[in-house]
Amino acid sequence: MFRRSRPVVAAGLACCALTLAACGSGSGSSSSGSGGGKVKVGLITKTDTNPYFVKMKQGAEQAAKSEGVSLMTAAGKFDGDNGSQVTALENMVAAGVKGVLITPNDSKAIVPAIAKARAKGVLVIALDTPPEPQSSVDALFATDNEKAGELIGQYAKAAMAGKKAKIATMDLAPGVSVGVQRHDGFVKGFGITDSDPSIVCSQDTGGDQAKGQTAMENCLQKAPDINLVYAINEPAALGAFTAIKAKGRAKDVMIVAIDGGCTGVKAVKDGTIAATAQQYPLKMAADGVKAVAAYGKSGTKTSGYTDTGVNLITDKPQTGIDAKDSAFGLANCWG
Repeated sequence: MFRRSRPVVAAGLACCALTLAACGSGSGSSSSGSGGGKVKVGLITKTDTNPYFVKMKQGAEQAAKSEGVSLMTAAGKFDGDNGSQVTALENMVAAGVKGVLITPNDSKAIVPAIAKARAKGVLVIALDTPPEPQSSVDALFATDNEKAGELIGQYAKAAMAGKKAKIATMDLAPGVSVGVQRHDGFVKGFGITDSDPSIVCSQDTGGDQAKGQTAMENCLQKAPDINLVYAINEPAALGAFTAIKAKGRAKDVMIVAIDGGCTGVKAVKDGTIAATAQQYPLKMAADGVKAVAAYGKSGTKTSGYTDTGVNLITDKPQTGIDAKDSAFGLANCWG
């Protein structure tokens, strides 16, 4: 349940009521946002239910404890909920945070709120998803999402082994840069453009499993001979697989995805997904908290883009494509 904040009466009373969603604990015995004289750090994720953002929050909490800073957390009600993120950002600025880490739900709509926060001296770091323009934040700690897409595109091209592709793309949603970058990377890696006739269907899924299933059902009605699916993430991929299996085509269609969550890597291990590109949300958040802590303690201000890494995970490697196996993926997954 999301709550609007109450005014801050004193530093000792500032607490989780300042956030809109799940509240992370500060270091030591301090509650979220209480901190006393500690540097305060804010974390705003897209949702508080997706395992990816749960892991991100864990990374932030661990780093906050080791850095001796106080952490406030909030999240959107759903993927795409900009309004809740704007309110959370305003609340955190009012509570006196030195910096905010944010995974934007809407890469463009969040920019005015970010500008207001930065104008008040708050360091704003985007995690995972860059705003548009990227220069609207002080720094970005993220996977190179285009590279992640390119890796699975290259893999899919090699794995098709010259077979004519009939591709369905399970995309994210309009206005979200991460979705665009992953899609564009896949197309580039496969060696085609969006206008190529091999792409026979494209649907938005919101990164949701149920919506992924519906999207794939629609695509199969339009083009029953689809033999390759690109999915924005593993929930969308698993939803697509459900639709494909229901049509009796589970062995005929290759699915590739991005994220590297434990459920997704297990799907690679059992053959449901041929390959996924694994990213590392815990590292993103931990590095972000450390950057805000440094800013609050010494005035050192981070800037620019920091690549937090990506690896292709598959148990069916292709010649010339660098990859790690599912054992590595499971050792480094989240969720």
